[in-house]
Amino acid sequence: MTRPGGEWRNWGRSARVRPQRVEFPTTTTAVQRAVQAAARRGLRVKAVGAGHSFTGIAVAPGVLLDLSDLSGLVSVDRDRARVTLRAGTRLHQIPRLLAPYGLAMPNLGDIDRQSISGATSTGTHGTGARFGGIATQVTGVTMVTADGELLVVDEDHEPELLPAVALGLGALGVLVEVTLQCVPAFVLHAVDRPAPLTEVLDDLDERVQSEDHFEFYWFPHTDVGLTKTNTRLPESAPRNPLPRGARWVDEELLSNAVYRAVCVVGTAVPAVIPSFSRLAVTLTGDREYTDIAPRVFTQNRGVRFREMEYALPAENVRPAFDALRALIDDRGWRISFPVEVRFAAADELWMSTAHGRATGYIAVHRYWREDPTEYFEAVEQIMLGFGGRPHWGKMHTLDAAILRERYPHFADFTALRDRLDPGRMFQNAYLERVLGE
Repeated sequence: MTRPGGEWRNWGRSARVRPQRVEFPTTTTAVQRAVQAAARRGLRVKAVGAGHSFTGIAVAPGVLLDLSDLSGLVSVDRDRARVTLRAGTRLHQIPRLLAPYGLAMPNLGDIDRQSISGATSTGTHGTGARFGGIATQVTGVTMVTADGELLVVDEDHEPELLPAVALGLGALGVLVEVTLQCVPAFVLHAVDRPAPLTEVLDDLDERVQSEDHFEFYWFPHTDVGLTKTNTRLPESAPRNPLPRGARWVDEELLSNAVYRAVCVVGTAVPAVIPSFSRLAVTLTGDREYTDIAPRVFTQNRGVRFREMEYALPAENVRPAFDALRALIDDRGWRISFPVEVRFAAADELWMSTAHGRATGYIAVHRYWREDPTEYFEAVEQIMLGFGGRPHWGKMHTLDAAILRERYPHFADFTALRDRLDPGRMFQNAYLERVLGE
């Protein structure tokens, strides 16, 4: 978001900048003009969506292009179940746009405030061992390059570039349109259940492989895993949605209002956190309902936090999680936010955290008013030891020298950047760190 006086801050309040210029393009032509004008002034350009990345990937010291008004549906290919969206379209707007055509996105994460271009460019994902991240749904893009020209990449135009531009980190140009492969609209049967943590971990492989979508949360200082299992059903399946009042109690009162108060108190008096965590697992995570997929996949997150997430080979999730639990115990930390564990299918996108391997994700969080440094850096060392790759939009300390060894197509990606943006029009400090100069 851009604040009065010109300061932009991300949602997690972990990045901020005062751009020299802020523009709100409403058309592709306006984006082209903005890039060309910036080039004449010798300014760099960064496009910004919803600001839901915790890293500095969208920080724009030069020209900030806020894509909020570059939004909506461009076209629908009913025969192939594909839709083209303007790049600033928010994920939460897409179900309404797709509904008249009986279509849905195959998978979503648990937050839907991001723009489609931001979600795909940073590797946002949901959970499900047979489903890739959102960028794997991309079948084509239209992008403004550093010279202000349009580059179209799809199956008919430079298809060899799609594995790079579908998840491009904002380093190759400004996305203005994104084409997604959709599926027929569907319903999810959701079962949220607490279970003994040892049971969840012992049965983890079976749960992940046998269910359409499985994940679990663990509040440190407890011995309970809060499991979430979603089963895909046809759109015609009977629905039994959560009553409005029950949903409000679970997702607004307990998960936001009460939990925000707990975080505030825990920041001031860390000793109370274990008791609050044990209370949390008795009050939440036990419900069953059936509803249209977007209402099940996503939740409203009103409590600000900061996050680090690492992608691991799926077989390394259990030992890495055990090491994380031991770390928290050994250090005597009081951690109020849960640890989240999710899964995704292998893919072939060059800079995807799931490139070439079935993947599990372990995410750690801290309340935004707490300093996450000690916790995150210690967890990061564990994740690196188990073959981890950091989520591009979540906090980490790695640089190009390390990341180059973890991505087989790293050199191919940076070579393409040299071709499309030799003058580093779209560079910023974060991209310089993770991709090199």
